[in-house]
Amino acid sequence: MNVNNSQQHQQLVDGSHNVLSSSSSGDPVIGHEHEVFLSFRGTDTRKSFTDCLYHSLIDAGVRTFRDNEELRAGEEIGPELMKSIRQSKIRIPIFSADYASSKWCLMEVTEMVKSMNESKQRIMPIFLDVMPDEVQHQTGSYAKPFSQHEKRFGQETVKAWREALKEVVKLKGLELDKVANG
Repeated sequence: MNVNNSQQHQQLVDGSHNVLSSSSSGDPVIGHEHEVFLSFRGTDTRKSFTDCLYHSLIDAGVRTFRDNEELRAGEEIGPELMKSIRQSKIRIPIFSADYASSKWCLMEVTEMVKSMNESKQRIMPIFLDVMPDEVQHQTGSYAKPFSQHEKRFGQETVKAWREALKEVVKLKGLELDKVANG
């Protein structure tokens, strides 16, 4: 990752640090094992943007959930992921070109919206190499995966995923294509 991208990612952390630092003294907030939950498509961003964001948050003292650090071998993935989403104060879905191809990413974002509606916890979306309209309307790189998901998982499941994406796009997010050095 080049220096300009590192600076941009640090600005993201600095810009949201006031929200996150309220309990970064090391004492867990009751009911919140993590302050931040990162939802991302590993093939797109695990070794680039997400890695930089994760380490920046950790370095700032923010307890952050990222699947490869938190899930242990032998654990059932689904329940542990959903529990971590519910127990995090802030959820950050990182929408990338391949995000919608993952049923896990779509299940995570659906759980985020459900938890947000029930407990008013915060979602801070990041749009990395995709535009919010593409996510909201499932066009562009999101069209084909959704078509495949309907065949595989059925219309009701996919309808819930589509609605969750529409809800998240309504929130103020960070569009990296509009940020300097994005």
